[in-house]
Amino acid sequence: MRVLLVEDEKRLADLVKGGLAGEGFAVDVAYDGRDGLWMASENDYDAIVLDVMLPRLNGYALCAKLREAGNWTPIMMLTAKDGVYDEAEALDTGADDYLAKPFSYVVLVARLRALVRRGGRERPVSITVGDLTVDPAGMRCRRGGVEIALTPKEFAVLHGLARRAGEVVSKSELLAQAWDFSYEGDPNIVEVYVSALRRKIGPGVIETVRGAGYRLEAA
Repeated sequence: MRVLLVEDEKRLADLVKGGLAGEGFAVDVAYDGRDGLWMASENDYDAIVLDVMLPRLNGYALCAKLREAGNWTPIMMLTAKDGVYDEAEALDTGADDYLAKPFSYVVLVARLRALVRRGGRERPVSITVGDLTVDPAGMRCRRGGVEIALTPKEFAVLHGLARRAGEVVSKSELLAQAWDFSYEGDPNIVEVYVSALRRKIGPGVIETVRGAGYRLEAA
């Protein structure tokens, strides 16, 4: 099994590489983010072990760039001790697993083997429909590269449409996506949020399908 280790602490990198080699892994090492990105893009790996704090390109950005390029090699992120936000951001940017430093070497090997068994599978970090990009993890929306500020509820409605782009999504389905089960208000509230989205995003994206619902199309 071939693994890429991206870690700028040379002593730690050498120790991990030697230990993994003893377990039968073939390990390549990159000591900064840009070299790691190049190696991950140019070679086939069964898994990538990626530190968060890296020179030249941090681990979050590296992971996001790989996912945006369609590289779904399983990634384990090494985060700071007790770094709850580090762990959350690691998963949000497309990592498959995380391990807090200092970590147990036995656990590292076990989790790596589990990642390799599962293999890479496509889990898009963002949804692109024409010039519109919806980032569920970051709750961000861009059109033509320009950031669009949305309220949480507006984003929930847009996400409900984007995840089924090209399909008709009914009001009831959008209600189930953006409101909880206890909501007993007027279902036409969906129309209010769709109108708000149209004002903010612009024309030619959200289409009304009379009697059926709404459809998100590439402009």
